Amino acid sequence: MQRRYASPPVVEAVCEFRFGADTQWDLAVPGLVYERVRELFPKREQRVVPRVEVKHTEEGFEQRVHADQRMFFLTDDGKTFLQIGTRLLAINRLKPYHGWSEFKPAIAGAFDALCATVAVQTLERVGLRYVNRIQLPAGYWELADYFDIRPFLGPSLPQRFTSFVVGCMLPFGEGRDSCRVQIANGPPDEPGASSFLLDLDYSLSDSGAIAVDQVLSWVEDAHARIEDIFEGCLTDRLRATFGEVK
Repeated sequence: MQRRYASPPVVEAVCEFRFGADTQWDLAVPGLVYERVRELFPKREQRVVPRVEVKHTEEGFEQRVHADQRMFFLTDDGKTFLQIGTRLLAINRLKPYHGWSEFKPAIAGAFDALCATVAVQTLERVGLRYVNRIQLPAGYWELADYFDIRPFLGPSLPQRFTSFVVGCMLPFGEGRDSCRVQIANGPPDEPGASSFLLDLDYSLSDSGAIAVDQVLSWVEDAHARIEDIFEGCLTDRLRATFGEVK
C-alpha cells in the first residue's frame, strides 16, 4: 500500500524522454508544443543548460561540457515546468511535491502534446528521478536509526566519518531497466543539524526496448518501483519525521 506523507522530502522530481535519431525534429517543434500546453504552462523562457558528455578514448576517459539551448514552459508559480531540447522532453516538479496524482497528469499531458506534434519513432531513453533532501536535528544518533542504506566500515576501520557517498545500480525487468540509488550527506540548513540527499533515478537501460504507446505504462511501473525503493531506504523512525498520513 502506498504511503502518504504530510511533509515529503522530495525537492525535485523529473521525468525525461529522449527520442531516437529517426524522430524528425526542427526548430518549430517547441513552439508547436507550447500552443498545446500554454493553458497549464503559460510562462515561456529560453535557457542554456550545461550537459556533460563522457567518452572512452584510447587515452582514457574524456569529459566534455556542452551548452544546450532549451525552451522552458512553466506554470504561474514556476514549480512545474517542461523542458524541450533537440529530441528531448523533460517534465520537472519542484518542492512542494503534492504527490503522484498531480505529477502524473503533467507527464502524460506533455508527452501526448509532443506526440501530437512530432511522429515519435523510437525512445532512446526514458527516466524517472526523485531527489530527496532529508534533514535531521542536531544531536548524536546513529545512521542505522534512520536509514537502511548507509556506509559499511569493517571492524578494523574507524567507525566515525565526516562525509560519505554510497550508491549502487539495481537491475529490473531482466536487465531492461535499472535504478541508480545514491545517498550522500550535504550542507545542513541549521548549525549542528545534518542533511542528506537520497537520489533515486530509474531509467530504461535497453534503448528502444519499449514501444511509444507503452511509455506511460512504463512510467507508472517506474514510479511504483521508485516508491518501493524509497521506502526500503528508510526506517520507521525516519518515516515518522515526514508525518505519515493514514
